[in-house]
Amino acid sequence: MHQQLNLIIEILGTISFAMSGSFAAMQKRLDPFGVLIIAFVTSVGGGTVRDLLLDVPVFWMTDMLTCSLIFFTCVFSMVFKSIEKNFKVTLFIFDSFGLGLFTIIGIQKGINSDLHPLICLTLGTITGCFGGIIRDILLNRIPLIFRKEIYATACIVGGGIFLLMSRYTGWPYTLVQISTIILIVAIRTLAVKYHWRIPKFYGYENNEEM
Repeated sequence: MHQQLNLIIEILGTISFAMSGSFAAMQKRLDPFGVLIIAFVTSVGGGTVRDLLLDVPVFWMTDMLTCSLIFFTCVFSMVFKSIEKNFKVTLFIFDSFGLGLFTIIGIQKGINSDLHPLICLTLGTITGCFGGIIRDILLNRIPLIFRKEIYATACIVGGGIFLLMSRYTGWPYTLVQISTIILIVAIRTLAVKYHWRIPKFYGYENNEEM
């Protein structure tokens, strides 16, 4: 059951980030090949960085299921584009779910490697965020993680609670996984809806760069 849920989480995370990357690319009016490339790097970017840090084979190079999912999701998103006009909302929904799903995957990879919980949390944040960072850089946008929106913070809070719940509560591991994913998505959604921001303790005049 545990392994099956992990597979489902990976599949849903891949689809979510592939959709997110596809819609972001179509917002910039890229051609189909460009949309596919952005969808691909969004889906595998965080996991690639994670695997390189863990010094293990990069997951998608031996997993044709991931590559196939990205390709067919990308094709579907381009067809779906003719129906769905609200790119911003669609992009946000898939990006939020991808963030939650991939954060859990990254943390579990760290746990399986017997790493310190803080390192596991860092790997979860990298897995959840770095695909979006690469996507935004390629699309010539300031990555979400560097803007005022709550993004990486949602990964850190949700991931921290995941580690605490899995270690100190008697909840079934499956329930802990699902609860944490929902929590990360909820934090991200509420942060955007109610304009939550991380307070800045510094300031500068006339909006000049320091």
